[in-house]
Amino acid sequence: MTNMERGKPVISCKNVWKIFGEQADQALEEIKRDNLSKAEALEKFECVIGVRDVSIEVYKGEVFCIMGLSGSGKSTLVRHINRLIEPTAGEILINGTDVGGLNAEDLRAMRADEIGMVFQNMSLLPHRTVSENISFALELRNVDAFTRAQVAEEVIEKVSLQGYGDRYPSELSGGMQQRVGLARALAADPEILLMDEPFSALDPLIRRGLQDEFLALSKVMNKTTLFITHDLDEAIRMGTRIAIMKDGEIVQIGTPEEIVTNPTDEYVAKFVQGISKLKLVFAHTVMVPVAEYEAKHKKLPALKSCPQAGTEDDLDALVAKAVDQDKPIIIMDEGKPVGVVTKDSLLHAIRGDS
Repeated sequence: MTNMERGKPVISCKNVWKIFGEQADQALEEIKRDNLSKAEALEKFECVIGVRDVSIEVYKGEVFCIMGLSGSGKSTLVRHINRLIEPTAGEILINGTDVGGLNAEDLRAMRADEIGMVFQNMSLLPHRTVSENISFALELRNVDAFTRAQVAEEVIEKVSLQGYGDRYPSELSGGMQQRVGLARALAADPEILLMDEPFSALDPLIRRGLQDEFLALSKVMNKTTLFITHDLDEAIRMGTRIAIMKDGEIVQIGTPEEIVTNPTDEYVAKFVQGISKLKLVFAHTVMVPVAEYEAKHKKLPALKSCPQAGTEDDLDALVAKAVDQDKPIIIMDEGKPVGVVTKDSLLHAIRGDS
């Protein structure tokens, strides 16, 4: 999908820099001029490059994953979106509004009304029930008690916590506490969710279950989500698109399929080398166009004699169609053949050959 088809971005970061240290402004000038590395900036100015000239756009309804190892700058970047951290340089826009230009009152209003944030550590209030924790932000906004209770009940159902509204955090499992944190962020019905490694401390089975639940919820509620993770498997499962960070920089942005099939450098290639492509690569990527196939084989096989698939069928579906027969798979789009996948091309795609 092109940017024009997506519409205007909900979140836009333009050439954002964050330099930590007393000489940040001076360091920034020399880093830009001389292209100093992170180590050189630290040695010369005792400054740390947290975010380096980052530009991203996140569109309505996307789950945009920022993935990187510890120290890559991903959590620092996400805290710029609601101005928990002030950038050294650059611009952050929310629906076209310059966040850096907001006064304190308008910034509080944006944080309360438009942006929800979910952390790895939920910091639930131990003396308040689940319902009271969820509705706490509404209480701070002087929403009446009846409305708060009604909203809490609705959100509790959305995150599958029915029957736990009167429980206290100490009575809940880790996964359930994460649900409360998500419900608290959703209670104000924000357009944007900022999620900083929300599931990383959970056991694998609970983590996967919450991932599935969030993806289902995200489709229904159509939230725009910036999701931070250090786990590429999680980024691929969750992300509409993925940005990979290293040393404060974005090294690649793309769909999960683009990241896995076309890594831009050795750093990204090492991350994706163990990732299964069966659910990530699709027919439109591996097929030979009809004209190219006919130029080599003279004509297209009869459609009735061959298995057929759609352009968005993944490798797993294509393998199922290719088993126990020798005919090529005809790829159809709007009732017309647009490409051909042979067993050889399918095997090369599974192996990751270019």
